[in-house]
Amino acid sequence: MELDKLLEELEKWEGVRYRIKSEGVEYCFLKYSSFEEIEDEEFHVKRQNLIGLIAEMKDYIQQKITEVEDKISDVNDENYE
Repeated sequence: MELDKLLEELEKWEGVRYRIKSEGVEYCFLKYSSFEEIEDEEFHVKRQNLIGLIAEMKDYIQQKITEVEDKISDVNDENYE
């Protein structure tokens, strides 16, 4: 690669790092960009894996909230009987 292309690639990667630091991982990868300017297959595979894990974590957290709310409701029901 010639120097200009290397400097351009460095700028793109630094842009990714900057967005992660300033906006946070979730916003950066879920809401902000598909990072079409990054031409790195491994990056995009990891990005898709991360998006999947974030969705799984949100679902898991919601499931745990629902479980605890149901238990609280059961306890309240038992206390009113």
